[in-house]
Amino acid sequence: MHRVLAINPGSTSTKFAVYFGNECVLRKTIRHPLEQLLRFKTIIDQFDLRKGLIIEVLQEEGIEVDSIKYIIGRGGLTYPLESGVYRVNNRMIEHLREGILGQHASNLGPILADYIALQIPGAKAFMADPVVTDELDEVARYAGHPKFQRISIFHALNQKATARLHAQKMNKKYESLNLIVAHLGGGISVGAHKNGRVIDVNNALDGEGSFSPERSGTLPVGQVIDLCFSGKYGKEQIRRMVVGEGGFVAYLGTNNAQEVEKRVKQGDEKASAVQQALFYQVAKMVGEMATVLEGKVDGILLTGGLAFNKDLEKYIQQKCGFIAAIYTYPGEDELEALALNALRVAQGEIEAKEYNK
Repeated sequence: MHRVLAINPGSTSTKFAVYFGNECVLRKTIRHPLEQLLRFKTIIDQFDLRKGLIIEVLQEEGIEVDSIKYIIGRGGLTYPLESGVYRVNNRMIEHLREGILGQHASNLGPILADYIALQIPGAKAFMADPVVTDELDEVARYAGHPKFQRISIFHALNQKATARLHAQKMNKKYESLNLIVAHLGGGISVGAHKNGRVIDVNNALDGEGSFSPERSGTLPVGQVIDLCFSGKYGKEQIRRMVVGEGGFVAYLGTNNAQEVEKRVKQGDEKASAVQQALFYQVAKMVGEMATVLEGKVDGILLTGGLAFNKDLEKYIQQKCGFIAAIYTYPGEDELEALALNALRVAQGEIEAKEYNK
């Protein structure tokens, strides 16, 4: 039985799970108080804290650490990569520590996996489907000016896992299907999956597509330029408007989608209008991706936390039901997705790739 440790570092938490085969025998979320994290200048500086807590919990729970031979961490901001499972190597570690595409808590995932694997005889460290997974068609990279280029940053891990799960339920191969997958969470990404490749998707991090509970999505560029040069705001203030303090946060003062849904049901007209606008923008994105797939769509998959909202499901059905059947896979389980990717390698279903950027 293959034993896997999956690690998912978040901005204010460290989540990890141990799997014996397909069975999860331990799942843990460690919350990090803000005052604890403020002691560190960079995310990478948090390594010792998070590593120590993981090992401490494993020991407390009586997990025989030496029996775990596959350790997989959530992929961070490396150079762009094709989808897949990658062996952690020194070059990857170097790029994650350097933050070549930015600093994010997920950069710690492969670094933590590598450290723990080195303590266990015969263990191997991996990462899978990082947020910089890039399978875009070349035509999708054009932004409109040679100084700019569209880039692929999206919820690759959950989108890919949901697409594979759906294919399995349909008794099909993921690589044989054309799917539109909408990840609806704190950030929103909608991808066109053609025969196992995400050939177009919005940059879910810093300014494309629908607004979300905490991100602004696509903004009117002319107004953004005027704001940047108004003298009223600094660079970081404007960046926070785009990521962290946009969407529901800006309109309604909360990033909690369940709270917004509750306010709508209580008759809050502003909350209702804002939520409706989010639904509308998601539907438009689905329509865009249907065009990318030339209307040949085998299914529209809704996943992420917002997919629990039945009103959203009904709205997408109303607006997009003519394109293809709609399937809902609410929530996300990145730890399970990581573990399943490691098991695919362990069982010989796929081969791990080398990071050689």
